[in-house]
Amino acid sequence: MKPEEVIKQRSGNVCELSGATDNLVIYEVPPAQNTGADGSILISEKCLNQIDKKEELDSKFWQSVLPTSMWSEVPAVQVVSWRMLNRFRNESWAADALDMMYLDDDNLEWAKATGDHTGDGEVQLHKDSNGNILQNGDTVTLIKDLDVKGSTLNAKIGTAVRNIRLVHDNHEQIEGKIEGQQIVILTKYVKK
Repeated sequence: MKPEEVIKQRSGNVCELSGATDNLVIYEVPPAQNTGADGSILISEKCLNQIDKKEELDSKFWQSVLPTSMWSEVPAVQVVSWRMLNRFRNESWAADALDMMYLDDDNLEWAKATGDHTGDGEVQLHKDSNGNILQNGDTVTLIKDLDVKGSTLNAKIGTAVRNIRLVHDNHEQIEGKIEGQQIVILTKYVKK
């Protein structure tokens, strides 16, 4: 049987974290040390987007989900549950759940491998001037005239910047082409 079929059979074709039945995807729990069905889980798109920090964390959603999923017998589900609980560790419900949760040494090492548990859990998303979340490939419009440093280029208000790229390590910057020149633009000067 293929790993995907094993995962779907194991989960009963529902999200192994939330129990949702819509928009399910196979998620390979990083780092990919456990291959196949043992290293992957079936989750909803909402779970995936929040795990991958592409969407703001919804504390109420996770509070209703994690205290159940943390008791799963599937190590990959335990690892993801532990990581998500650590993102909310400043909230009493998550701290209590972490105090009760047990991972064997191998799974705890796997859970800590990404270093996700050391952060404060805040998700830094690229947002435009109106608070809309930006994605790679979006088209944005300048809301201010911008002088491009090191160039004679003056980007005018209303200029469309197509197929933007998000700057990976800075949520306040995007990259895009204006008049054939690749430039870095602050997100506060664009709207979607």
